[in-house]
This record gives sequence, C-alpha cells and structure tokens, in this order.
Amino acid sequence: MNRDQFWLTDEQFSKIEPHLPTDTRGKERVDDRRVISGIVHVLKSGGRWVDAPPDYGPRKTLYNRFVRWAEKGVWTSLFETLARAGGPAAEVLIDSSAVKAHRCAAGGKGGRKVRPSASRGGRTTKIHALTDAQCRPLAFMLTGGNIADCVAGATLLERLPACDILHADKGYDANKLRRQVEDQGAMPNIPPKANRRWKNCFSPFLYRNRNAIERMFCRLKDFRRVATRYDRNAINFLATVCLAATVSYWL
Repeated sequence: MNRDQFWLTDEQFSKIEPHLPTDTRGKERVDDRRVISGIVHVLKSGGRWVDAPPDYGPRKTLYNRFVRWAEKGVWTSLFETLARAGGPAAEVLIDSSAVKAHRCAAGGKGGRKVRPSASRGGRTTKIHALTDAQCRPLAFMLTGGNIADCVAGATLLERLPACDILHADKGYDANKLRRQVEDQGAMPNIPPKANRRWKNCFSPFLYRNRNAIERMFCRLKDFRRVATRYDRNAINFLATVCLAATVSYWL
C-alpha cells in the first residue's frame, strides 16, 4: 500500500459502512472501502478525477459514485448522522470562511446550485458552519461570497442544536439574530459593534476559545478541493465539505 495515498482504516470504515446505501439494483457495487478511499484521495490532493491513482480502480467509478451519492444526499447524511452521535454540546460556535472558486466552477446550465459571487476579489463562495468547542463541525451551509454573515446566520441557526452558549464574532451582532438564539434557549455571546448605543452582555473570558472554529476551517482547507471550489454544482461542493469534515473529525 502506497504511503502517499489515502486509505480508510478498518476502524474508520466500520463507522461508515452501516450508513451506506443498501438499495443497490442489478450488479453488485465494487469494493466500497477502495472507492471511498479513492474519492477522499482526490479531495485531499485537489487533482482531477482522471488523475486518480489506478490503485483505487476505474476513475470513472470514483467520479460517478461521488456525484450520484452527492445527489442522493449520502455524504451530507453520513456527516450529520455521525455528528449527532457525538452527543450534545454545551457551547456552539458559528462563523464563515470564504473560498476562491476556480474558473471551471463558473457558468454551466441548469441544476440546483449556489453560484460563486463575482466581486472585486474574484469569484468566491462562503462556507458557513456550526461547531462545538472541540473544533468538531455540526452543520454547514453554502452561500455566495457577497452574502453577509448575519443574513446567512439566521438560516443556519435554524439548525442550532440544544446548547447553553453560542459564540459569534461582530459580524453576527444583530438584534434579530440575538433574539433568535435566545428563543432557542441559548445565550448569545457576541462582542457588540462599536456603533452600538447600548452594549449587550458579553464575556471576553468565555469568548477566548472561539478560535476553535477557525482551526476547524484551517483543517478542512488541507483538503485542496475545499480550499478551492472546482465544482459548478453546489450539491457536489457541499458534499466535498461534508466528506472532508467526516474524515477529519468524526472517524
């Protein structure tokens, strides 16, 4: 086995296997462990599917399996199932990270997608995330790079798990967002903006560990297909993010 390639261990695959589709029709699927290992290798290396090492089998099989299971929601469902199994979190953090979109991620017709936004900094996509205090991601959402955090945060917070405290930066300092968090039974710990007349309650001591979500994004971006968006279809890119998070934190 080549040490420069990624291969799922027995323990890792035993956590994945119960959640894989079982409704296979016709010919039996080829080795799931080999194919998923090949998919993860491509996501980590950032190479083209056609350049995947032959040890993982036919390149077309890797691509078709990834795209078809992304369309079915297998990768996102796998991530969400394993994340829920991690147990409740006392503290939850929310933030976003911008990702450059490659030129091949632009254009295209049809399909459900979140298009990269074209701005002065170029084409970008934002990955919005919820994590616990141990850097483990709990939920993801994609938007264009021009969407404000407080706008996307309102949608993402609908998936906020039960917790005591939510940590966020000044980009989420909006009265509507604070009320939404409080209505869900959590305390928002958000530093107030400088132009606020009335400063909300804020604890710098509790806030000091908010960098956990920044470290989570850094680790995810070790996967080159997360650090740069190559997928036109947002479903495929979200599947990439979820699979990278599953391998990095939940296996």
